[in-house]
Amino acid sequence: MKQPELLKHTDTVNEQLARYGVKFGIYKNNIFKEQLFPFDSIPRIIEHSEFCLLEKGLKQRVTALNLFLKDIYSKKQIVKDGIVPEDFIFASSGYMAECEGVTPVKSVYSHISGIDLVKGKDGHWYILEDNLRVPSGASYPMIARELCRRSSPETFRDNRLEDNRNYAELLRKTMDYVNTGGHTVILTPGRYNAAYFEHSYLAEKTGAHLVTGSELKVEDDKLYYISADGAKEQVGAVYRRISDEYLDPMNFNPGSLIGIPHIYDVFRKGNVALINAPGNGVADDKGIYYFVPKMIKYYLDEEPVLSNAPTYLPFYKEDMEFILKYFDSLVLKDVAEAGGYGVVFGNSMSKEQKNEFIKLLKKEPRRFIAQEVIDFQDLDTIEDGEVVPRKADLRAFVLMADEPLVWRSGLTRFSRNPDSFIVNSSQGGGFKDTWVLYQ
Repeated sequence: MKQPELLKHTDTVNEQLARYGVKFGIYKNNIFKEQLFPFDSIPRIIEHSEFCLLEKGLKQRVTALNLFLKDIYSKKQIVKDGIVPEDFIFASSGYMAECEGVTPVKSVYSHISGIDLVKGKDGHWYILEDNLRVPSGASYPMIARELCRRSSPETFRDNRLEDNRNYAELLRKTMDYVNTGGHTVILTPGRYNAAYFEHSYLAEKTGAHLVTGSELKVEDDKLYYISADGAKEQVGAVYRRISDEYLDPMNFNPGSLIGIPHIYDVFRKGNVALINAPGNGVADDKGIYYFVPKMIKYYLDEEPVLSNAPTYLPFYKEDMEFILKYFDSLVLKDVAEAGGYGVVFGNSMSKEQKNEFIKLLKKEPRRFIAQEVIDFQDLDTIEDGEVVPRKADLRAFVLMADEPLVWRSGLTRFSRNPDSFIVNSSQGGGFKDTWVLYQ
C-alpha cells in the first residue's frame, strides 16, 4: 500500500479538523469540556476477503438483535423457551415497559447499529459490544477521508480502497425506508451535546433538517416541524440523538426539557418513525451481550460467524466461581456504563480494592460481567514524529432498511496511552480512517 505522501499531511489534516469544529464534548464534575478528537493518518487496512467475513457476521448479528427486540416487546418466546432468563430482561436499565406491545414502522428497531470489535493477535475478530441506541462516530472517518483526499489525492488514486462517501446515501435510504410521509429531521439535544458536530454534519450530508425539541410539535396525533418563519410541516421520520428517557416528558422522564411532549404517542400510532426505536437498550445491555450467540442460533438457526469475547456472568453460580478463581486475569464491566467508564482490570486492583469489589459483585451479580482480556492487535500510530504501536478497536456501522447494509468503512479508535486497552474518545483516545480494500 502506498501511504508515504499522505503521512506528510497529518498536522495539516488535524488543523483542518479543528477549523471545522470536529470535536467531542464531555461532562465531568458538572463541567462541560470540549476537546479535539486527534486524528492519525496511518489507516487501518482491511483486505476485501476479511471484510466480507466481517460483513456476513455483522448482518447476521444485527438481524438477530432486531428479532430479539421484536420478540421481547411482544411474545417473549425466547424467555419462555429458557434461552434468556427473565431476570436479565426486566432488570436491564435499557428495558422500557412503555414499549410493550409497540411495533415500530416496518418492524425495524435498530436502524443504525454501531458494533465494536477488536482483532486479536490470533488473527480472529471478536465483538466487544453492541450499540443500538444512539451510536455515534460515523462522521469522523467521513470528514477525515474528505480532508485527506484533498491533501493527498494521489494516495486515493493509487490505492484500491472502497469509497466511504456513501454513508450519507445509506443513512438517507434507511430514513426514507421507514418515513411515514413528511420531512426527515435529525433531533439534537443542542450545542452542548458530546456529538453535536456529528448531528450537524449528518444533517448537512443527508439533507435532513437539524432540529431541537422546541422546533417540533405534536398536533392531532401527528408530528410537525415549525420553521423559523412559523410554517408548519409534517415530519415522517426522526433520527433522534436524544436518550430514551429524555425523548418525551409525557411518557418517560417528566423533567426532560429537551424532548417533545407526546412524540411517543405519535410513534405508538405508527404516524412517525423514531430512529433508533425507544427501548433498544435492553438489547445492548452488556449482560444481554452474553446471550447474543444463543439468539443467533435461536432466531436464525445458524452458528455465529463472529465470536463474542469469552464472557462470564456472576449471575450464574458456576460463572461466579470461575470469576473469583481467575479474578486477576479478567476485566470486569458495569453493564450500565458506557464510554470506557465502569471498566476495571482485576490485576490492577490493590488487595483492599479487590475485596471491596468482590463484596459488591456478590451483592449485585446482575450489575457486572467479566471477560477474558483479549490481547488485541496494536496498530502503528504517529506520536511526536515517531511510529509507535497502540491498541485499537473498530466500530462498524450496520444500517437497516429492507435488509441490513454494512458501511465499507468504520471508526477505528486507538489508545494514546501505551499501557491502556481503553480506546474511547472520552478516555483520551484518537481515531484513524479505516480502509476497506476491494478485489
